[in-house]
Formats: sequence, structure tokens, C-alpha cells
Amino acid sequence: QAQLQESGGGLVQAGGSLRLSCASSGNIFDFNDVAWYRQTPGRERELVASINVGGRTNYADSVTGRFTISRAQNTVYLDMTSLKPEDTAVYLCRGRILTRMYWGQGTQVTVSS
Repeated sequence: QAQLQESGGGLVQAGGSLRLSCASSGNIFDFNDVAWYRQTPGRERELVASINVGGRTNYADSVTGRFTISRAQNTVYLDMTSLKPEDTAVYLCRGRILTRMYWGQGTQVTVSS
């Protein structure tokens, strides 16, 4: 069974950068697409960015121009720049194989003002 593991979260000042990693236990290309979501208490989980097996990417309006999703070997990355306090959240990686979803445990990102 495919497993995903996030890493790279932490505390950063506003305007700073972080790189999140989502490592697959198997072949990342087995997934139809891989996406990053974020969640804060009391709010719905928000789709941040996705990349499909063909390499097409998609971004939430709130992160366009600041975040970049990419893929290398068996890892999907989320490069986050110009971070804002409102980017503070638990960031989760989700892989999809047909209709089945695979989630990682999440990594905390905290942006201080």
C-alpha cells in the first residue's frame, strides 16, 4: 500500500521561505496526481497545489506566484516563498490512484509576523 510522508515544516518569519517534501514509499508516478492541502483549526481543508502524472500543475489563487509544486524521483516538493502569517497551517500531502486517496500525516508550518 502506498504511503506518503511529509517533512520540511517549521517556524519562519513573514517573508521567508520553506521547502516541504512529500516522499512516497513507492513510485510517485503510480499516483494519478499528488496534491498539497493545508488545514487550520475551524476551517475546511484547503487545496494549495497539485501536480498530475503528466506534470500539469494547479494552484490556489492565494498562493499563485509564491508557491511552486514540483516532482523529482519519488518526492513531490512544495517550495513556499514570501510566506505570510495566514499561510500558517498543517500542510498535508495527498496522492490519488483512481478514486483512492492516500494521505500523509502532515507537517506544521508556522509563519510569524
